[in-house]
Amino acid sequence: MTIDKIALVTGANRGLGRSTALALAARGVRVVLTHRGDAAGAEETAEQVRAAGGTATVLRLDIGDVSSFAAFATELGALLERWGASRLDILVNNAGVGVFGPLDTVTADDFDLVMDTNVRGTFFLIQALVPLLAQGGQIINVSTSLTRHTSPATSVYSASKAALEVLGRTLAAELGPRGIRVNSVAPGPTATDFNGGAMRDDAGMRQILAGQTALGRVGEPEEIGEAVATLASEGLRWVTGQRVEVSGGAFL
Repeated sequence: MTIDKIALVTGANRGLGRSTALALAARGVRVVLTHRGDAAGAEETAEQVRAAGGTATVLRLDIGDVSSFAAFATELGALLERWGASRLDILVNNAGVGVFGPLDTVTADDFDLVMDTNVRGTFFLIQALVPLLAQGGQIINVSTSLTRHTSPATSVYSASKAALEVLGRTLAAELGPRGIRVNSVAPGPTATDFNGGAMRDDAGMRQILAGQTALGRVGEPEEIGEAVATLASEGLRWVTGQRVEVSGGAFL
């Protein structure tokens, strides 16, 4: 059990962000949940945390708006003070976007949206929040199994997550002297509402993807959330600079 630690989970209004927040809260971690505009979804996550006996609050954060990060850091610092804390223990960078299409359909705007959000936004959010991270704190970036195997029409999204993994390894070395761990969790095909909920709702796609995994099924959001919470636990305190794939053995 992890008592009295505080985690910030971006994009916690649905999907993997929600499952991560619930898994952390189940371990006694107080959670700050962010959303870009879906306040109702984030509040629903917070209510689920509270109903289970945990502590949660909601803040708005647009990962694509780097200019807002200084004010957000101030807001987060004030929240930590109200909670009687001076430091953030866990930062989970889950928020991101995906634009999918073959080479000849991807526009410059598509490319910029994905890179600005998944790479640029995540980098500068880490930069803004590192001063609030405790000695021995940690950063967990949510990547994808697509950085190891390929799938048509995913080039820009996969490239953005590959960049995020390299960023994580470099920052693990840079922040290591402060005792801050930096790792990546790389989910495989998971039944969420990401990309229109295709992997959750399309039975044919689920069957195809299930046949490409060693365990013969598509993952559930709770399994990714549990993996993130486990990586954040003290039991894995000697792990940093790593990519942990949670994909059921996709494309082995």
